[in-house]
Amino acid sequence: MKNSEPYRLRSISELHRIAGIAKPHHPLISILNLEGLANNTDITSVIFDFYVVSMKRGCDKLFYGQQKYDFDEGVMAFLAPGQILRGEDNGMPHNLRGWMLFIHPDFLWNTSLAKKIKQYEYFGYSTNEALFLSDKEESVINSIVDNIRNEYSSNIDKFSQDVIVAQLEVLFTYAQRFYERQFITRKITNSKILNRVEEVLADYFNNEDLLSEGLPTVQYVASELNISVKYLGSLLKQLTGQSTQQHIHEKLIDKAKEKLSTTSLSISEIAYELGFEHSQSFSKLFKTKTSQSPLEFRASFNL
Repeated sequence: MKNSEPYRLRSISELHRIAGIAKPHHPLISILNLEGLANNTDITSVIFDFYVVSMKRGCDKLFYGQQKYDFDEGVMAFLAPGQILRGEDNGMPHNLRGWMLFIHPDFLWNTSLAKKIKQYEYFGYSTNEALFLSDKEESVINSIVDNIRNEYSSNIDKFSQDVIVAQLEVLFTYAQRFYERQFITRKITNSKILNRVEEVLADYFNNEDLLSEGLPTVQYVASELNISVKYLGSLLKQLTGQSTQQHIHEKLIDKAKEKLSTTSLSISEIAYELGFEHSQSFSKLFKTKTSQSPLEFRASFNL
């Protein structure tokens, strides 16, 4: 009988046991080749207590939250500790090709990556926002992973951790470069997302939600687009130089200008209709964005 609750993997050793392979060479870091791994059909979802970097080709569909992603091409995905990965109805995915790198947070203590790893936003991206690699890029990544595997499989000495951490930093830096390349090269898809951002905000500001729900949040916009907050922010920053919050404020100011120029509503009434509890907050934001107070804008418009 399948367990509907996610199975929590707390150690690299337990991971190896569940996967049906020999004990790990190192207790805090491991790279598994995915071909031929045991598929435990009683486990349909997993929570890892460590960082996971994966390179997969041609495997079954995976879900991240409610989103489905089909790994038909060579792609990378990144999970931070505590995130859930689940497969289809028959347990965790099978017919896998590629590898998965597991890094326990304890391995990074007292190293340069202990804090820096939290700065790599792609560990917060969903599986369906994975990184697509060219053959050349994939070769670069695989070479680094081979270096890491060779190091922890050798005799461990006082230099081993420093060598592996240095390789991990190179790996993560290349991933950052390739993600930024992806934002640029996937222009059609990304332009559609940008258009959808505009549509979501326009719809929100044109209906009753402002009065009942207040201003739209970054989380709301991301959920409407079915992508993560961090991925949306990174994408918009690359495409426009603005954050998601700045886009929300830009649409808000456009709506405020419309009301200031076409209605006789008071500043307080406009602030209320735009989802502000206090008109002072609205006036402050408006002046920050336009260098004019709402009254000054209305007066200049009516000249």
